[in-house]
Amino acid sequence: MTSSEVWDEETAAKYDADAAEHFAPDVLDPAVDLLERLAEGGPALEFAIGTGRVGIPLASRGVPVTGIELSEPMVAELRRKVGDERIPVTVGDMATTVVPGAGSFSLVFLVWNSISNLRTQAEQVQCFKNAAHHLRSGGRFVIELWVPPIQRLWPGEEAVPVSISEEHLVFDTYDLVTQECASHHYYRDGDGSLRQGTGHFRYIWPSECDLMAQLAGLELESRWADWTGTPFVATSGSHVSVWRKV
Repeated sequence: MTSSEVWDEETAAKYDADAAEHFAPDVLDPAVDLLERLAEGGPALEFAIGTGRVGIPLASRGVPVTGIELSEPMVAELRRKVGDERIPVTVGDMATTVVPGAGSFSLVFLVWNSISNLRTQAEQVQCFKNAAHHLRSGGRFVIELWVPPIQRLWPGEEAVPVSISEEHLVFDTYDLVTQECASHHYYRDGDGSLRQGTGHFRYIWPSECDLMAQLAGLELESRWADWTGTPFVATSGSHVSVWRKV
């Protein structure tokens, strides 16, 4: 078991509703389009598959998808949508869990900042190595990851606002020494009640990702600011990076 937090039944049950904007076609379709192209018809493995937000539509395109997921309640939510015969899922952590077919996947992917759920650098390095272990020669590892906005911190401050709306307030706090981050969420539900949750992460810089990839025998192929191919620049708030197994 890794240092990742495990999402419980209550969190899993509300996940799709809380993340509704990330299911919108203008957000989801470009990701699925790119992953389908990068898979090149071969099987794909999703680390932290969750409730199947990306894995299910990718499988609907004809790409064979397998998943790894740490939270059994999240897998239970996925199973309400598709059966194991369509998308087999192994319950376990993405740093060490090995699934049948390791070494034959053309694509391993990890979306929406999920590698940061691993809260130590050693576990994140092992995640890259686990991705490489599952890939065939020439296969690709893809991650979607935010670039921490710590340049917005005033000297001595620790918190950065991320989202401010009537329904959802988010601010992140950063430890610049350990690269640990806590994301504080406040939700207003339909009945007017308030709900709060905090997730803990470790942020990674793009150059740090490249070193982890190098240690795993992967080389950088492409990097964009988003799924649509916007160029990645110094002010980009996120990146979609593709490494190929040497």
